[in-house]
Amino acid sequence: MHTLETPPSSNGSTEASPSPGNQKTPVAPAAPSTVRSGRPAIEILKVSATSKPVAVAGAIAGVVRTQSRVEVQAIGAGAINQAVKAIAISRGYVAAGGLDLVCIPSFIAISIDGEERTGIRLLVESR
Repeated sequence: MHTLETPPSSNGSTEASPSPGNQKTPVAPAAPSTVRSGRPAIEILKVSATSKPVAVAGAIAGVVRTQSRVEVQAIGAGAINQAVKAIAISRGYVAAGGLDLVCIPSFIAISIDGEERTGIRLLVESR
């Protein structure tokens, strides 16, 4: 299952805070940092069909404010739907700061348990 990755909180934890009356949102460990073309690695957020768009939007806004771009990955119609809603919400979050977000979609091949799956990569950056 793909889950939402959130930036570390002030106490260094990457776990999302619990929702009232619900379980904690599943959070995957952060992807390892690598350098591509002399640039710092792009933060990757993995979205599932059960991810809350508002939580993902907050993560997108936070990463875009600090790193100017973020990669959102989703596999399946439900996950893509949640990811696109989150991007739309995050545009409102950063608009007050003078940022205008754009989204560049592409296909990606992801290996899950040794099986190749096709997913959607949504590169979100400010213009």
